[in-house]
Amino acid sequence: MSSCRVGLRLAACSLNISEARKKYIVENIAKAALLERNGQRHPEVSVLNIFSDPEYNRSVITIAASIEEIGLAENLVLSIPGCSVFLFGEADLPEKRPLVQRRKQLGWFTRRDFSALKPDLGAAPARRCGLTGIGASPYVMNCNVTIDSQDLALGKEIASAIRGSNVNGLKGVQTMAFPHEGKIEIACNVESFEDQEVTETSEGSQYMAYSVLGDHFYYVSPHYIEAQVKKLASDRGIGTIGRALVGFTPQECKSCAEYAIRESIGEFWKTRGGVFM
Repeated sequence: MSSCRVGLRLAACSLNISEARKKYIVENIAKAALLERNGQRHPEVSVLNIFSDPEYNRSVITIAASIEEIGLAENLVLSIPGCSVFLFGEADLPEKRPLVQRRKQLGWFTRRDFSALKPDLGAAPARRCGLTGIGASPYVMNCNVTIDSQDLALGKEIASAIRGSNVNGLKGVQTMAFPHEGKIEIACNVESFEDQEVTETSEGSQYMAYSVLGDHFYYVSPHYIEAQVKKLASDRGIGTIGRALVGFTPQECKSCAEYAIRESIGEFWKTRGGVFM
């Protein structure tokens, strides 16, 4: 995204880490994003949000900064011995393979030993550091809808029905179904895309629109995703419990980032009302 209000070209980073039960660790990682290599506070970086899920032991940290300050892949490889990185999306040039494809290639959810893999950057994967995925896209957010059922097979049916790779699915939406807190959660990665044919964009429509440096992008509205999941669940005789948006829509992210950086609020997530949402 670009912001003339603060005179910067801004980028957002969604950092996923395998820790949610030890709050001090999550916060220390978030605070580390605010520091330059000399240990001084960086004025053009802000942590906008921290979302933690203790059941999955996973946190998502949303960081905003001037685009010149975000060089995650190179910084990880240079500063952490043994770090191994695979790339996806716009970061995976020239192939631009999506995250789903890279995960399948790597055996992300089934493989127990990654040592034989050749990473895109860094050393061969070691048990201590594991394997880190880094990607880029115009914008991606997470929208999760919980159905009132414990039937994982049914959840997978619904996830498949709205998946963007299917003929009648929702464009830019990647989905999986997981057991979560005694129910089934339809977890959606919602990616932005360019499409000359999309014209209808309003709060109640399927698509929402925004612009970056004159280029127009679209994404499926979280309200529409929830409505589709609710309909598919209802067709199968069950209801939905609620929707969780992890982080921000593109417009919300831009507004929060502009304000936080203009006012030099590094720990913006505290201003928003707490870490665990």
